[in-house]
Amino acid sequence: MIDNVTTGYLTRAEIWLFITTLTYFLMNGAQVFETLVFVPRWTNDAPHNFKLLLDGHGASLKNFWIVFHAVHEVTFLLAIIFCWKIALVRNWLLILFTAHVAVRVWTLAYFAPNIIDFQQIATMPAASDNLAARTARWQTLNYIRVAIFIAISFGLIPLCIKVLQLRP
Repeated sequence: MIDNVTTGYLTRAEIWLFITTLTYFLMNGAQVFETLVFVPRWTNDAPHNFKLLLDGHGASLKNFWIVFHAVHEVTFLLAIIFCWKIALVRNWLLILFTAHVAVRVWTLAYFAPNIIDFQQIATMPAASDNLAARTARWQTLNYIRVAIFIAISFGLIPLCIKVLQLRP
């Protein structure tokens, strides 16, 4: 299960696993806030409230999420690297990271293009078929996406406990 693990190695594993877990929970806090406070505002009365999505006119969160996800994914990879010799922890981290990447791909394939489309509608209002249905579907799927991210972050907690239990 553990090959040639020193106290220093274990300390680095604990630190990076804790940092990625903390970062994930901070990210989830921002996602929950956005989902419960901001998303209902811009999805209500579409396309009128789409202006809230525009840079300089509302609460553009694009740069925030790009930076936050980049930092988190680096910390997640560092946790995997520094927990590599701890097979059980490494394997679960790889599973959780795969789930995380799958949700990120879903975000880039579905959520981001729709937000960009909604922003374009805000700048050049045009007739859009089923706009209310599209925003409602986006909002519903976003609840699922956030729930998956939260589940992944909770999956990190037993790994933190496991690494702490390895201390001599």
